Amino acid sequence: MAEELKDKQDIRIRFDYRTALPSLALVITLLTEILIPNHPEAKYRELTNFRSVVLFFLAVSLITLILGIFNRKVREKYTYRSWFFGGFTIFFNIVNLITVKLLLLPQIYFPSPNRILKVFSDEYAFLLKCLGSTFFLLIEGLLAGCIIGIITGILVGWSKGCNYWIYPVIRILGPIPASTWLPLALVVFAKSRQAAIFLIAFGVWFQLTILTSSGIQSVKKSYFEVSSTLGATNLQNLFRIAIPDSLPSIFLGFFNATTSSFVALMTAEMMGVKAGIGWYINWQKEIMSYPNVYAGLIIIAVFCYLFITIQFKIRDRLLGWQKGVIKW
Repeated sequence: MAEELKDKQDIRIRFDYRTALPSLALVITLLTEILIPNHPEAKYRELTNFRSVVLFFLAVSLITLILGIFNRKVREKYTYRSWFFGGFTIFFNIVNLITVKLLLLPQIYFPSPNRILKVFSDEYAFLLKCLGSTFFLLIEGLLAGCIIGIITGILVGWSKGCNYWIYPVIRILGPIPASTWLPLALVVFAKSRQAAIFLIAFGVWFQLTILTSSGIQSVKKSYFEVSSTLGATNLQNLFRIAIPDSLPSIFLGFFNATTSSFVALMTAEMMGVKAGIGWYINWQKEIMSYPNVYAGLIIIAVFCYLFITIQFKIRDRLLGWQKGVIKW
């Protein structure tokens, strides 16, 4: 009996009430969805997609709550995010209330969560195809911009002659937003996809060139003096000292370039390329299908978040000594 009481007390000590907040918010949202009827004039008021999603996340939250009782790491991480998860759930509950329950907003522009979720279930194959087109277009533009930007940055940062001739051109052309080049790009390049790659690469090129050259120029001169004393050539100083030491700046430039490339990517897809999520959003906007527009925006948000998160994971692995300097 004493051991059983001790075990129960131990479990009670490990339980943190904050881990129950997301589950509580989900229960409130579920009850609101079930007990409050949809507005009679609401379109597609018979849909239950939102209810199914809430039930799924409620099951996940309960499982995580139970795991947190027995696992300290899970409990601490879940406790830290619990207020956010609970608030996020309540936010969508309010959105559901004002869109389909009370119909306080115009349905055409502010569809209910049910209608948005229905887009994912009905058009997931086509959305994945559009996302794949966006992904490969972004990769092509990033690779082209990175290669040219790093080479240009190394030349400008290492060679005084290149700095003299190239840097003024960078200062003139670089600050121009990539999207402003779209009309000229569509004329110069034979295909709209090539024009889109150019727009993405242009924005990436400028960011990487500036930060790569700055990183190389900020390397301590004493490093080169010591290596030259030991017999190192200029190329050895460049590839074994200057470039490795400037990697933090290069990765920072790549991060800035990635964020700006998303803007160029969406602009290119909305105005030129006939494929991708940006094109899908623009197409659905033109036919006034706003549930599809919101679904596309959600996909873009998740895609950009995951892309940059993976980028930072790679950066933290390669530059372990700078882990946490720039957080994401």
